[in-house]
Amino acid sequence: MPLSIFGFRALWSPYFFLALVLLLILYFLVTVKFRHRFANSEPLHKKEALFFSSAILVLYLIKGSPLDLMGHLMFYAHMIQMGVLYLVVPILFIYGIPKWMWRSFIALPIVKPLFRFFTKPLIALIFFNGLFSFYHIPLIFDVIKVDMTLHTVYTIILFFFAICMWWPLITPLPEQQRLSGLKKVGYIFADGILLTPACALIIFADAPMYATYSDPHAWGQALALCVPTGTLAGLNLSGPEMFNSMSLLHDQQLGGVIMKIIQEIVYGYVLALVFFEWYRKEQSENEAENQLMNPRTVE
Repeated sequence: MPLSIFGFRALWSPYFFLALVLLLILYFLVTVKFRHRFANSEPLHKKEALFFSSAILVLYLIKGSPLDLMGHLMFYAHMIQMGVLYLVVPILFIYGIPKWMWRSFIALPIVKPLFRFFTKPLIALIFFNGLFSFYHIPLIFDVIKVDMTLHTVYTIILFFFAICMWWPLITPLPEQQRLSGLKKVGYIFADGILLTPACALIIFADAPMYATYSDPHAWGQALALCVPTGTLAGLNLSGPEMFNSMSLLHDQQLGGVIMKIIQEIVYGYVLALVFFEWYRKEQSENEAENQLMNPRTVE
């Protein structure tokens, strides 16, 4: 059955689109037009604007496009959303927000102690991976997926901890660097290990675990979060099998595999960046030492 039966609003989330457009406009107003009104502000770099704009675009694609609706119909689409939302978008936002804005935000009296605590490497790893795994416990998952308030709050909290998790690795602020060299490599490996149990639970399950994808009543409640009530009431739907040719179990297993693949690609890319950054730093330090040991003589 085609997704078009759910209507334009469910497919393209126009209100969410407008909210993101307003956020993007506000970003450029603060960083360009009214930048001089803020203390210690700096000119906006093209890379920062590109990263932030990309973050807004990707955020809309996973939470405002038909993929969001598909995430309520097919578990594998939901896991694509999860992987991109928490492993890709935070990186884009961290690089997209100018350094002076990060410093101003972190310096706020309420924010400073909390941000400092939750971005400690060990704390960040435990909270992000713990909350991510906790979310995918079937009992918790099914409760959150059918309640708009719980779903919104948990998404925001998990996104915050995703930023905290990435911060020790890719912070743009030199004074916030807590890890260097091989410690960053170890941090990435630890992150991958801690995320594996949640993926393994989904991949190797021998039966569908989530009622919001297997029970028609719970599925209908979850679908109501993204489809207008009037539209949903006019449709005669029996369950997610109407939109997915795969069995529920295969759909679930595919979701776990996709999540793991996204994790490996993103972590592998960041690992490569960290390794080459560490290698270049070691090379430059060795060259500096060689120059000190063998100073050039001026004739």
